[in-house]
Amino acid sequence: MEARFRRDILQNAVNATILSRWQDLELPNAWLVAGCLFQTVWNLQGERPAGQSIKDYNLFYFDPSDLSEAAEAQAQARVNALLADLDATVEVANQARVHLWYPGHFGRPCPPLQSSEDGIQRFLVLETCLGIRPHECHAPFGYSGLYAASFTPNPLTPYPELFAAKVANYQARWPTAGSTHVSVNES
Repeated sequence: MEARFRRDILQNAVNATILSRWQDLELPNAWLVAGCLFQTVWNLQGERPAGQSIKDYNLFYFDPSDLSEAAEAQAQARVNALLADLDATVEVANQARVHLWYPGHFGRPCPPLQSSEDGIQRFLVLETCLGIRPHECHAPFGYSGLYAASFTPNPLTPYPELFAAKVANYQARWPTAGSTHVSVNES
């Protein structure tokens, strides 16, 4: 299923371009993550253009040597310059500093993360916990839920109201996603 996922992701020209310029990004332990991946799959399943309704493209990296906003802003500026020709918003986030801003932004605690992969596995919806880089995919909960268009709350982020809002947003933008099965078990 990983090969299918990779093929699908590369049908989105922005994803393909970001991955083709990977070495020039110069981000440690970097991954292209989240919406631009699973939403590309949902677009293809719904017979829509691969990049339709994708509002941004997220790059996670992990650099514990500098947790400052300024360092993250420098990384963002470098990526912006490298990808300036794309008609897309690309957001860069150092996963080593998430615990510093997460409580103020989401009103919930977040332990210090140990890697970019640690950040990927904490998305609210298990089926959206995905990352890709040129020669590797990271799907800690697999691909079957993604392709079944189901939504399952992540036990690592047990916030039912945030999960419900996220699912409602996804279903409004991708009516075919989540129509098969929405799991709301809190166990």
